[in-house]
Amino acid sequence: MKKIYAQALLLASLLPAAASYAALPTYDFKVVRSYPHDTQAFTEGLLYRDGFLYESTGLNGKSSIRKVDLASGKVLQSKDIPPQYFGEGLTVWGDTLVGLTWQTQTGFVFDLKTFELKSQFAYPGEGWGLAQNGKELVMSDGSATLRFLDPKTFLEVRRVKVTADGIAVNQLNELEVVDGEIFANIWHTNTIARIDQNTGKITGWIDFSKLYPDAGKGPNAENVMNGIAYDADKKRLFVTGKLWPKIYEVKIVPRK
Repeated sequence: MKKIYAQALLLASLLPAAASYAALPTYDFKVVRSYPHDTQAFTEGLLYRDGFLYESTGLNGKSSIRKVDLASGKVLQSKDIPPQYFGEGLTVWGDTLVGLTWQTQTGFVFDLKTFELKSQFAYPGEGWGLAQNGKELVMSDGSATLRFLDPKTFLEVRRVKVTADGIAVNQLNELEVVDGEIFANIWHTNTIARIDQNTGKITGWIDFSKLYPDAGKGPNAENVMNGIAYDADKKRLFVTGKLWPKIYEVKIVPRK
């Protein structure tokens, strides 16, 4: 599985405390509603588009992209990724879905309607999370760096180092752009970082430790939080995790 960086995990495990020491706000959440989720889905990417969820799943031989009915959790359409690839982050660009793979330095472009493979591209290093901000694709690779890619050429146009009070924060995983701000799952934690996409500075933490008590307690402790989707029209935020039984619609609230 993904390489664990001990120092980063130590920092990540202390995120709520670190946030208070760094004078960064910590936010809580309220569950608005929950929806069924496939407990066989090793969620790597999640997004909302035109009334449906699109999801990518990982693990060699089990990776796929899916179109999912939000209310029922039913998989309406799916396409398997060749078994040599470990599927990772997924985003939408125009009439396509763009997906990453973990260690094979290969990305795929699929037709949004048919899931037909249209093209593929290469990138250096690992692929973890993927999102888009309307102008660029935003990619994480497990480090403290976010790369911004040209959505036509997939070449890197800039990058930012993600920091909290000047300290680099790595293990950035699944990404979503929410009202101009990047939300990033910190791998193997129940914490989402809120990141300024221009400076890389973390502006706050969202603590989801009370959302799903069984997170991180499954086989190999890999059923961790990972999956953020945003319905920009209705301002709805959805979160889930690998192999979780539910997707949660949540509202972020200040900690009292």
